[in-house]
Amino acid sequence: MEEVKARPIGPAENKMGVMPIMKLILNMSLPMMFSMLIMALYNIVDSIFVAKISEDALTAVSLAFPIQNLMISFAVGTGVGVNALLSKRLGQRNQEDVNKTAMNAVFLAACNFIVFFIAGIVLVRPYLASQGVDAGIVSYGEAYLDIVLRMSFALFFGITFDRLLQSTGLTLYTMYSQLSGAVFNVIFDPLLIFGIGPFPKMGIRGAALATVLGQILGLCVSVFCNLTKNREIQFKLKNIVPEPRIIAEIYKVGVPSILLSSITSVTTYFLNIILSAFSSTAIAVYGVYFKLNSFIFMPVFGLNNGMVPIIAYNYGARNRKRITATIRNGLLLAMGIMLFGMALFELFPAQLLGLFDASPAMLAIGIPAIRIIACSFLGAALGITFSSVFQAFGSAVYSMIATFVRQIVALLPAAYLLSLTGDVNAIWWSYLIAEVVSIIACLFFMHRIYKKKVAPMPVN
Repeated sequence: MEEVKARPIGPAENKMGVMPIMKLILNMSLPMMFSMLIMALYNIVDSIFVAKISEDALTAVSLAFPIQNLMISFAVGTGVGVNALLSKRLGQRNQEDVNKTAMNAVFLAACNFIVFFIAGIVLVRPYLASQGVDAGIVSYGEAYLDIVLRMSFALFFGITFDRLLQSTGLTLYTMYSQLSGAVFNVIFDPLLIFGIGPFPKMGIRGAALATVLGQILGLCVSVFCNLTKNREIQFKLKNIVPEPRIIAEIYKVGVPSILLSSITSVTTYFLNIILSAFSSTAIAVYGVYFKLNSFIFMPVFGLNNGMVPIIAYNYGARNRKRITATIRNGLLLAMGIMLFGMALFELFPAQLLGLFDASPAMLAIGIPAIRIIACSFLGAALGITFSSVFQAFGSAVYSMIATFVRQIVALLPAAYLLSLTGDVNAIWWSYLIAEVVSIIACLFFMHRIYKKKVAPMPVN
């Protein structure tokens, strides 16, 4: 991996402009990779315990995934916009806009919570019933989503305050917040689901409650770390007043990112409908796959979240050499992680499914599903990395277009057409088809960005 030599760090200089690139990527990303790995693990643990209730309960959690992903999409998408703008303003040493951006981010988190709180009251049952499953599964899903949506303030504010830490290079503290929430969730999942000791037996509601209480704890830790450790942001209540100029700049990057991530919810929703024509077990398998793949994908997202402020900072500072080195090293690291994940999924599919008390029917569908989809992992590494690069350059619309082409133009039509064969296992090949299409689109957009925004910079 090519390294870029650093000049001595001055007391007033941010490490994103001076630290050696590989060391900087690891310094920025490892805490986020670790924290996101922990998040993936507790999501897996969540489903492992839910699976012990029944396969119907596991299927219900799978049906709830698009809604949960949609919430995360709005929170993280807004955070990406905040991240890019805040890092850019830090690079430009514009303290006033740094402070206003941070507090406007808090305001937007409140707005997102209100929207999903109302949606949780009005839309949950119609959404679940529309996917063609029986009443028992709908009941499980409604019980789970009711708690998750009504208490979603912790998710929105928690991700916002974590992003403020990330934007200023304090990624270690995001690990503390995520880890605290994850540990709480893992401990309280069995206690609240099965009613161990003095705790009530709440079933699937217990799984949801353990999740949101963990998020509340993580939020508290993140707020504390921002107020006591973040010296680059001055938190002033007067700046929480919405400022259209700043909100527009945040969502110039954030909206495409929200749409990009939300497309996954749309795709999952329609794939659940396609799979329901075969069996509810197929839906459960698909949900389990998403839990398992998060173990591999979340660290890659953490890696790329660490890259975004580095690229954005150096874009603001007009440092071409550090930008290109960051992209190159980030790609290599992402592909290394995905190669590990691919090997794990190809070699141990039955063991992975066994974690979820898989029935013979689940194994029959799940083993080929996991092995086939794993073939697309290397392509996914390229797509995820390039999407983060586009966002860092303020061109997140390219990420949105590439993802739209991958999911809506390629994946869903391919899945539907392959489902017409009558073989549920044929559907999984749609992932490989979609990834090939995505790589072509990403390479095209990367060439345009390099030509227009990177190449004109002076060679440092």
